[in-house]
Amino acid sequence: MEEKLNVLSHGFGLILSILGLVLLILRANELGETVHLVSFSIFGASMILLYAASTFYHSATNKSLRYKLNILDHASIYVLIAGSYTPFALVTLDGWVGWTIFGVVWGIALTGIFLKLFFTGRYQTLSTIMYVLMGWIIVFAIKPLYNNLSSEGLWWLFAGGISYTIGAVLFSFDKVKFNHAIFHIFVLFGTFCHYLSIYFYVLPG
Repeated sequence: MEEKLNVLSHGFGLILSILGLVLLILRANELGETVHLVSFSIFGASMILLYAASTFYHSATNKSLRYKLNILDHASIYVLIAGSYTPFALVTLDGWVGWTIFGVVWGIALTGIFLKLFFTGRYQTLSTIMYVLMGWIIVFAIKPLYNNLSSEGLWWLFAGGISYTIGAVLFSFDKVKFNHAIFHIFVLFGTFCHYLSIYFYVLPG
């Protein structure tokens, strides 16, 4: 039953992500510059990768395929976090602060992906710490972020981060019934919050 809920929740997220990417590209073409188009596309593609990997993993029945998709599913979490940062780093922050945040986040993401691919099943606690650390690195740039992003955009940004964090905490409680499906719902809401912040408040920058 829970696997069906997992497939339905992130399958729905996949559909929304595809539509969301199209809308982001159209908006960037209309109101933005090249940096908007590129950063928005990275964010949109990262959403699609995460929700596609998750949906296909939870719907797979072949053990070998399921094992490979599970690795992709976990690795794509790093991609989504870094992809979500990209518009804020390159558009909202810009300058050396933005590029530093961009480099650090993607550096951690690539390290995490490397661990998932070549040390599969190991360093699980480290992976969780890296997920959360990546998600909250933005607090080190809170002042320029506050100066360049409206209060509404900032609210949606942090609401998304809180949703992801709560989901990760609940996911760690194996005894909670349907904890994985609940985690999926919080991930969906977190992505939705970040999407609203990027779509309405990062552009126009």
